[in-house]
Amino acid sequence: MNSRKRRRVLVQGCGAMGSIYAGLLADCGLQVTAVTRNKSHVSAINASGLRVSGASGDRIVTLLAREDPPDDVQDLVVLSVKAPHVRKAIEQIEPCVGEQTVILALQNGLGSAGQIAERFGADRLLVGIAGGFGAELKEPGHVHHAGMKVMRFGALPEARDGSIAREQLPRTIEDFSRAGLTVEAASDIIAMQWEKLICNAAFSAPCALTGQTVGEALRDKNFGPLCLAAAEEAFRVARASGVRLTFLDWEQHVRTFAASVDGARPSLLQDLEAGRPSEIDFINGAVVSEADRLGIDAPVNRTMCALVRHSEGVIGGA
Repeated sequence: MNSRKRRRVLVQGCGAMGSIYAGLLADCGLQVTAVTRNKSHVSAINASGLRVSGASGDRIVTLLAREDPPDDVQDLVVLSVKAPHVRKAIEQIEPCVGEQTVILALQNGLGSAGQIAERFGADRLLVGIAGGFGAELKEPGHVHHAGMKVMRFGALPEARDGSIAREQLPRTIEDFSRAGLTVEAASDIIAMQWEKLICNAAFSAPCALTGQTVGEALRDKNFGPLCLAAAEEAFRVARASGVRLTFLDWEQHVRTFAASVDGARPSLLQDLEAGRPSEIDFINGAVVSEADRLGIDAPVNRTMCALVRHSEGVIGGA
């Protein structure tokens, strides 16, 4: 009999991507608690299990879902809320974070990791990069993902040698690998964030504004050039900031990404349709903020931000 204690994992923010993590981690034997404000999703999971379909197969997984985090300390907290909700989530997970707890931040764009490190410290924080999943919550209790690209986890540059984050990085990668996900350690997580941000900047706003999938937006004679212009601008800002990108051909990078998730509907589009606050300030807005800091212009991304914010106001009745 195996007496080894099961790892306790809290997935805070079980929307589309968070539900994939929760389902696959629970399916490989970890003790997972899924937290989401979506009451219907919670009820469906607790009644009939969580169905995860798509690139990872099709399965129904039994796990506990809650609207609020538990009060007990967890081994790993996977923070997968949208970027605008990170500050609130930091308050909510406080009882779950002990001296040996690792927090894995999995947000789009830039800025969220700094908020988490400010409260809990860089020494217990891992940052994850996930792209190419094309995840969507089909209905309560059912999440689907079109792709399953490589994920990358890494510690922040300011995390000390011997810190919990650096010590637990291999174990965290092992957990996700056992769940069927392909995960690599990133020696430069900042560069990895920007490499994903360049693709997000290309498609998040155009798809949100048009209702198109990634592939449709890129092929559109009007919006395709805008997608590429936003990506090129983000690439140039990253280079000006001294980010050590692993490629020079930004267009090939973006086209390769788009081909892997051709039919995907970016989360920013899903948020806009649902009337939720979007992550525009952390995606195209992050490009603009960094450009402003450097004293250079980013007119394409600035315009994308303005258009999405206007759409949010119209949909929200502002």
